[in-house]
Amino acid sequence: MDGLYDRDILLWSEQQAELLRRLAAGERVNDAVDWANLIDEVESVGRSELHAVESLIEVALRHLLLAHASPQPEPVQHWLVKALAALQSARKHFTPGMAQRIDLQGGWRDACRLAGRKLQAMGGPAHLLPPACPYTLAELLASEADIDALLARLTAPSSAS
Repeated sequence: MDGLYDRDILLWSEQQAELLRRLAAGERVNDAVDWANLIDEVESVGRSELHAVESLIEVALRHLLLAHASPQPEPVQHWLVKALAALQSARKHFTPGMAQRIDLQGGWRDACRLAGRKLQAMGGPAHLLPPACPYTLAELLASEADIDALLARLTAPSSAS
């Protein structure tokens, strides 16, 4: 190809889409399609969506941890609202093919590390942070997920999944 992919990805993507439409309509434009970059871009779409959902779940977990262990009671509701918003957004973007690829324990470790730093800056956590994620992916992404019940699970590790 002529390097358009590296110079102007928007224009490249529009041209490639038009070529694919023409190809689908039966026109013989196969040799004009930038197959190598097109394949890479198609693969990256799925990875990008997966990373977005993982990130939203990690944000929700972090805010649940902050609400759980905050030494100051004032921001708890704020963090619960942020956790709920992140879970709702994750639910909207989640697809079944992601279930086996989401690293919930890795997200938990990241959430604990970041929440721990924030809590230290606030004077230290009021409660210990659980070492393992007490939730399943299904529990976090359930449409009927109750943020207060999720928060309560952090104080009752014996009921952890």
